[in-house]
Amino acid sequence: MKPGATLRILLVEDDELFRLGLRMRLQQEAGIEIIAEAEDGEQAVELANRYGLDLVLLDVGLPGIGGIEACRQIKQQHPYLPILVLTSRSEKPLVARLIEAGAAGYCLKGIPSESLILALRSVAAGASWWDQTATTAIRAAFEGNNIAASPAEDPVPLENPLTKREQEILALVAAGKSNQEIAEILYIAAGTVRVHVHAILQKLEVRDRTQAAVLAIQKGLVAKELLGS
Repeated sequence: MKPGATLRILLVEDDELFRLGLRMRLQQEAGIEIIAEAEDGEQAVELANRYGLDLVLLDVGLPGIGGIEACRQIKQQHPYLPILVLTSRSEKPLVARLIEAGAAGYCLKGIPSESLILALRSVAAGASWWDQTATTAIRAAFEGNNIAASPAEDPVPLENPLTKREQEILALVAAGKSNQEIAEILYIAAGTVRVHVHAILQKLEVRDRTQAAVLAIQKGLVAKELLGS
């Protein structure tokens, strides 16, 4: 997705009132458009095939085939279409199944709207967004070799949850570079750097850039050649 482009979303939610409120809030946001809405898993798969989308915002507890199977089928047919799950459920096994199905992120219902919008933009930009409750399941999945590398990125060691791009950005963070400086070095938008940095903080369970940089050095999460660049 190009920086500044309108984010075209398929909204999948079986609760009509919740879906209406969500649509109204999201469409108040500049650069976000709800292209279509679905209320069950089969309809979600059908609409994903019909429209040109940038992202699917998907509930899990859907009638019919359900949200996890809908996620799996959509990713099979559209491997590069990111799916952000929004649900009231937070069980660790559910999160592991979402990872296996190809979801790029997971939020709990009740998340502040500003955070949800940041999550949407992060996932659309190619980053990931996982609620704090998902962290343990994500790490367990990495250790158990349950996550396949994204087709858009090179594989990374299983003990390192960061993608190659995130490792590059973290190395520059550790070198004291600002988001704007990182953007210029990597020839990407500053906003894209920001969402990648957020994803790094989420994955490493740290609160700020300094902690992320220290952890990168201590744990060897970034290749030495990157740190020396």
